[in-house]
Amino acid sequence: MSEQQPSPVIKRAGDADYAELSKADGVRKAVILDEKDGAPNFRMRRYRLDPGAEVPKHTNAVEHEVHTVAGEYVVGIEDEEHTVSEGDSLLIPAGTVHWFRNESDAESSFVCMVPNGDAGIELVDE
Repeated sequence: MSEQQPSPVIKRAGDADYAELSKADGVRKAVILDEKDGAPNFRMRRYRLDPGAEVPKHTNAVEHEVHTVAGEYVVGIEDEEHTVSEGDSLLIPAGTVHWFRNESDAESSFVCMVPNGDAGIELVDE
């Protein structure tokens, strides 16, 4: 029996439904593509960070790839902080402690890809 191929999907920017993150003031997330769209392997999400917004230190059970779409922000990875800007990309392996902070005066945003299923987020106490 052959496996059915997914159909192509085009979603427009205006179709994104952003929701505030409960554990990060000033951060909104939209799931752009996932299993509901027929994506067989990955979930694509876009995060928007207001000036001063911060995603707290956490780990995930799965790897994720991050691509900066707009603006500039600080990403913490383990014990180091890096300033990233539009066009920069990151690989964050599963289990890596990381966080995001927008220190600029403008909104910043990034796209994050993770395998389908539960990303297994766990906040890290300071």
